[in-house]
Amino acid sequence: MSRAKLFEPLTLGSLTLANRIVIAPMCQYSAVDGCMTDWHVIHLGHLAQSAAALLTIEATAVLPEGRISYGDVGLYNDETEAAMATVIKSVRKWSPIPIAVQLAHAGRKASIELPWKGGRQIEPGHPNGWQTTAPSPCAFAEGEGSPVALDCAGMERVRDAFAQAARRAARLGLDAVQVHAAHGYLLHQFLSPLSNGRDDDYGGSLENRMRFPLEVFDAVRAAFPPERPVTVRVSGTDWVDGGWTIEETVAFAQALEAHGCSAIHVSSGGLDPAQAIPVGPSYQVPLARAVKQAVTIPVVAVGLITDFEQAEAIIGTGDADLVALARAILYDPRWPWHAAAHLGASVHAPDQYLRSQPRQYRSLFDQRAKPGE
Repeated sequence: MSRAKLFEPLTLGSLTLANRIVIAPMCQYSAVDGCMTDWHVIHLGHLAQSAAALLTIEATAVLPEGRISYGDVGLYNDETEAAMATVIKSVRKWSPIPIAVQLAHAGRKASIELPWKGGRQIEPGHPNGWQTTAPSPCAFAEGEGSPVALDCAGMERVRDAFAQAARRAARLGLDAVQVHAAHGYLLHQFLSPLSNGRDDDYGGSLENRMRFPLEVFDAVRAAFPPERPVTVRVSGTDWVDGGWTIEETVAFAQALEAHGCSAIHVSSGGLDPAQAIPVGPSYQVPLARAVKQAVTIPVVAVGLITDFEQAEAIIGTGDADLVALARAILYDPRWPWHAAAHLGASVHAPDQYLRSQPRQYRSLFDQRAKPGE
């Protein structure tokens, strides 16, 4: 049997990934004042035993007002850094998996209630709410409060906060940083003409709309150790007429590559409630394929990738270099084990679980190769 493409290693800078399966950042809305809690030890701890190649910490705000909700994780002061350090120490005590963090600012989509409490936007005067900011004073949805348009000083504060968070990530020993420029959050808001109505150097043309996201990327790249990867998550399209397009995404990806980006993670949507998304298995893979054909850096595909053969085909055909799992791996935290068994590959498992290897898969657990080595 030929070796499964899904389980071939890949190198990003100084980071060697054991296979092509990465765990996407997934918000847990379980932080307190931006600080991680015991829930994150449980959540990240069990995902760290999945045998995926990389574990990405959820969208982590670079400023308090950049949190999506009051339950979001932050990395903007000593307290949030210390809380994250505690969680990372616990996870790393028992797992060799490389860990990344996604740095983010929610922009006009900030200050919302927890999803299981309705997810409505909370007004600034409420104890759990605050004034949102954005490229332009355009609300995300009808009935929501208008954000305050960022002036030059505000943009500098955001850019510097991304850089400072990257420095904190470096002190924490994190293996990689991902800049969040997707899903309708602040950097995506600058990119899309639907949310960016500025008439200065940061609005109008594609070059202008890309300017601030690229400045933020440059600040993060300069603040994080040069040998460690900095990647970017993008929305390939807004799925709305007149919005951000895959052609613009390709141009942005090429610019990011020129600026030293290590990989592009291609998602979609999130910017406008009018989006019409053709949801189905692999529905975002064509977006990843378009980017893959235009750049030389690795590309990550994500979105309803649940089947082992489906994931193998995405890598095997060259549509993407890696696949990212989110809801699928919450549902099945051992998805990479099962994929390896199905495809005849091997994965690393903790010593405590070696007895669980099924008799019919006698080569499933290979203790010689650990994630990140």
